[in-house]
Amino acid sequence: MDDQLIDKLTAQAAEDGIIQLVVGAVITDTEDRVLLLKRPADDFMGGLWELPSGKVDPGERLDTALTREVKEETGLNLTEITTYLGHFDYTSGSGKPTRQFNFAITTTAIEPLSLTEHDQHQWANIFGILPVSDAVKRMLGRGYSR
Repeated sequence: MDDQLIDKLTAQAAEDGIIQLVVGAVITDTEDRVLLLKRPADDFMGGLWELPSGKVDPGERLDTALTREVKEETGLNLTEITTYLGHFDYTSGSGKPTRQFNFAITTTAIEPLSLTEHDQHQWANIFGILPVSDAVKRMLGRGYSR
């Protein structure tokens, strides 16, 4: 991943008054399916299906956070960040302006998964009806075409 792009994205978020940075991973298989994880019912936005994602620690680079979060949430090892797919903003459960940066990635393998923070996973057709937020649907729609 281009270091200049990472720096530019981080700087723009700061200029926009974003307090919390989050990274999201779009992991696909050979059948055009995307990995989705289901949030626990008692968590912020409980029951929502989402991309593997997580907070960027203070001082941490987006690409470093992405590698760490993919490993923590799925047990998979990121091998390459292939494409920046865009971002969306929201207010976190603690009221912080948050920006999620989304990247298409490749991993050494797509199985086995080891879920640590989610109840379930599914591989959903990226071109089908996805059970995710409108923001994720818009981002995936921009990033992928047949």
